[in-house]
Amino acid sequence: MTNAIRILGLDPGLRHTGWGVVLVDGARLSHVAHGVIAPDAGLPLSERLLILFEAVLAVVETHQPHEAAIEETFVTANGSSTLKLGHARAAAMLAPARCGLLVAEYAAKVVKKSVVGVGGADKTQVAFMVRRLLPTAGDPCADAADALAVAIAHAHARKLRAYGASPASQADGSRRIA
Repeated sequence: MTNAIRILGLDPGLRHTGWGVVLVDGARLSHVAHGVIAPDAGLPLSERLLILFEAVLAVVETHQPHEAAIEETFVTANGSSTLKLGHARAAAMLAPARCGLLVAEYAAKVVKKSVVGVGGADKTQVAFMVRRLLPTAGDPCADAADALAVAIAHAHARKLRAYGASPASQADGSRRIA
């Protein structure tokens, strides 16, 4: 009997939301699927958010993950852009939460450190390591690679918790949303 679990990683964005599903079986990580949700930029904001929600819901229904993880919003100089990113993030978070999944949140630096080893890694370094850690994923685009990296970071954080590290004592910056 196996204790394998599937983790959905999400890299939210209003133009492109990356998603990736990995299978964790002990110390082994395997690629399940990945993709990008790209609503038509010409649609009203409410319709794009609905498309994001419904598409992430379809991913959850198709791949049946046990847990989900999402990248936290970073604040930009443009408050309007940050607010819109927050809306997209909320739409993406609600779908797995609606299905009763744990949704963990990770800062971008935590994801990069978990996958690359350095919190200041750039997107090409993250994509390179995702290809190395999940060779059957092929060459995912940046948004999907980032989502797979979020799932990998969550898998690593789960291992830390399994070894007895309490979430309060972890310096990984993760937070859980039930």
